[in-house]
Amino acid sequence: MAAQKWFQQTVQTTLDFLGTNATTGLASAERQSKQAEFGDNELISAAKLSPIKLFVRQLSNPLLVILAIGALLSFYTSHFVDAIAISVIILINALISFVQEYKAQKSIDALRDMAAPYCFVKQAGQWQKIPASQLVPGDIIKLSTGDIIPADCRFIETAHLQVDESALTGESDLINKNTQPIEDLEASLGDQFNMGFMSTSVHHGHGVAIVVATGMDTEVGKIAELMQSTENRLTPLQLRIRTLSHTLIWAALIIVAIIVGIGLLKGLTLPALVNTSISLAVAAIPEGLPTLVTIVLTLGAGQMMRNNALAKQLASVETLGSTSVICSDKTGTLTQNKMQVVQCWVAGEHYQITGSGYQPQGHFLDDKGDQIESSQHFHLTQLLSYSALCSEALLVENADRHEIQGLPTEGAIVVAAAKAGLNKEALSQHYQPVQTHPFDAKRKMMSVIVQQPNGRYLLIVKGAPDILLNHSEVIAFQNKHLDRMSNSQLINDVIHQFGSQALRTLAVGFRELSEGQINLPLTELEKQLTFLGVHGIIDPPRSEAIQAVNDCHSAGIRVVMITGDHAITAKAIAKKMGIIESDEAEVISGDELNRLSDSELEKHVPHVAVFARVTPEHKLRIVQALQQNGEVVAMTGDGVNDAPAVRKADIGIVMGITGTGVAKESADLILLDDNFATIVHAVREGRRIYDNIRKFIRQGLTANVSEVSAILFAFLLIAGEPLLTLAPMMILWVNLVSDGIPSLALGVDTAESDVMARQPRPSQESFFAHHLGSRILIRGLVMGGVSYSLFQVAINLGSPIDYAQTIAFATLIFGQLFHVFDARTFSSLYHRNPFSNQLLVAAVLGSALLSLLMIYTPFGNLILGTTPLSLEHLIMVCFISALPTFILSALKELFNWSWL
Repeated sequence: MAAQKWFQQTVQTTLDFLGTNATTGLASAERQSKQAEFGDNELISAAKLSPIKLFVRQLSNPLLVILAIGALLSFYTSHFVDAIAISVIILINALISFVQEYKAQKSIDALRDMAAPYCFVKQAGQWQKIPASQLVPGDIIKLSTGDIIPADCRFIETAHLQVDESALTGESDLINKNTQPIEDLEASLGDQFNMGFMSTSVHHGHGVAIVVATGMDTEVGKIAELMQSTENRLTPLQLRIRTLSHTLIWAALIIVAIIVGIGLLKGLTLPALVNTSISLAVAAIPEGLPTLVTIVLTLGAGQMMRNNALAKQLASVETLGSTSVICSDKTGTLTQNKMQVVQCWVAGEHYQITGSGYQPQGHFLDDKGDQIESSQHFHLTQLLSYSALCSEALLVENADRHEIQGLPTEGAIVVAAAKAGLNKEALSQHYQPVQTHPFDAKRKMMSVIVQQPNGRYLLIVKGAPDILLNHSEVIAFQNKHLDRMSNSQLINDVIHQFGSQALRTLAVGFRELSEGQINLPLTELEKQLTFLGVHGIIDPPRSEAIQAVNDCHSAGIRVVMITGDHAITAKAIAKKMGIIESDEAEVISGDELNRLSDSELEKHVPHVAVFARVTPEHKLRIVQALQQNGEVVAMTGDGVNDAPAVRKADIGIVMGITGTGVAKESADLILLDDNFATIVHAVREGRRIYDNIRKFIRQGLTANVSEVSAILFAFLLIAGEPLLTLAPMMILWVNLVSDGIPSLALGVDTAESDVMARQPRPSQESFFAHHLGSRILIRGLVMGGVSYSLFQVAINLGSPIDYAQTIAFATLIFGQLFHVFDARTFSSLYHRNPFSNQLLVAAVLGSALLSLLMIYTPFGNLILGTTPLSLEHLIMVCFISALPTFILSALKELFNWSWL
């Protein structure tokens, strides 16, 4: 039944097909049968994991699995402190990931919350109020102003019925509903004027409709199904971390396997091999990596929040930095979602009107672009006055901003009049209302009769220009009247001119009446008009969004407009915003999309920047096609219709003020100020965060390489039973505290100067790109070699094993603390002021102090197995540990070796 094109059917055909009666409604037995067949009128949510299962799933992280094996081996060999410490690290990492996933998407719940709880249904000829969940196809329902439509339905009676479908279609215009069948087989949702859709709202008027689809068979249900079937892609950061995790795991396993093999050949005992293997596994795995990434992303999210961008998914904070395409909804995102009169033609004169939104401030410019005083232009004042009188919209001041109560198009002309100092309340004192004939879809006009100060009556009519022209006898032109029959092309040229600029048009005419004519039938009354003028109305682009689009292009990011509006309007807006450069740019409509296969669409999307008259399914296909081309896609929107594509995109961005609950729940990033320009600030922040993640990965992995190499050197070079250069708890301390704290400070480092001059990163680019890998290996091996060398010197001089281990431990700590200043730049240590990040300086000093406490206090000696060093040995360690960083940086600077 859901496949029926109900908008094509007549009222009687629909009633007959569904076996119902407009007068009495469904028979009781028939309702029960349909309830059993179709079930409740509710959206079905996908099965969710229990909190316990969700937590257990976090433990499958490969890095944590390796650590878990290390913890078990520690228990087995009675190293209980090590085992407990490693287990705590595992639980902390798993808990952080669990908390983030537990706050995951609730899109289906939001959709369900939008549904109407009760509705009026005709049963046995009487209107009865029942829960909307009990509706079935064939029910006759009654709708009036303010109602949320409870199911998809076909209207069978309407009276001045206007429905707000912006949450579903994304377009701001109210839709006038009627009962006439539609011939167009491919009519989009926004063009189905005889249909009502679940979760949309009745703005004005009332009607009666027959339910044709319920629950998951409704248009909103289809969106819910799309959202259930749409899997969230891993972000580029998550993919890189997963790749890094697998690389580190294989490296640890290979190293352990080599050590075990060599150990068996050397005839070493099992306990010695186990101890070495545990130390190597702990040294090779950056235990703090998941935690550090989460904390740095959280800090970045806080910075974005201060810039009006709320990150719901932490990984999305970084994804913005690698975004290569932003797919943006037009209405309310790139445009103001506030209809505005920007031009008008009246009595042969052309004017432009400036201003922003619904604020009653602006200027009037003549056709030469010179500012004029509107009150000194009779016909302009006449047009604005008559327009305000023939309007039901009100301009109201709310706090520090103005809002419109009524239709957006009527609101636009009321605001235009207010810019000239004219308002309906004041005008009505001189032009007293007598009759109002509201707009209806058949006439496509509205009219009012007012009594003028001289006692005569005046009919004012506004409506579609072509319709009003046909009802006119003459055209006002300068100080005379032109015959309509011989001069209609004059108006047609104005209509064409406005249309080519994507301006919607609304015409105004008038007629003097005698007292005896005011009660004429409408067909007689709205004739013999004087055609006065035409308003050119548009939902204008946000001025800041225009600059934001330019900034995106400078950063190598392509902007694609995806809208439910008509192609000519979309193209004009796109050209004004700089999304396209010429009128020859290709625009693909929803009908064309339907004819393209997925593979064909993938070939088109790299060259198309505007998609018009699209459905939620189309938006989803466009995002998928871009992703298949290797793009990292951000999708912006604010309506229910955007939710599936927002969820599918690599990063979903939703407007915080105008966005629906469904769209917000599907989003990764919410713009709290509804400002497209905020995205540019967020992109900059995302790139800064990614840079900083790479910096602390360099810092952390350099420490891991140092630790592994120090242990390996001892195992390979010391004859007989090997000595551990570092105990497992020492390694954990280096990884999590002495190295971890400064790494966190790197996460809040300021952006490098060229951060917005780079092209977007390829989605497959490794963390180790641009020679980062070689720098990690070289510095790590050098530091590890230095640590082992000092350890071996101490052993040769007869120092106890714990004293030699403490020397190696201190060498690694201070070596990393010097290295962190080199890690904070991709150029050279000598090109950045080391004190420009005061938090980093404080973190280094704090880390050094904590590490010294672990060396010189009984508590530290017990936990880590350290022993106090002599002052001369501590000074020697500090001096020698600084050499690798400063010498390698100097060589890189001197010989311009980028790999170093």
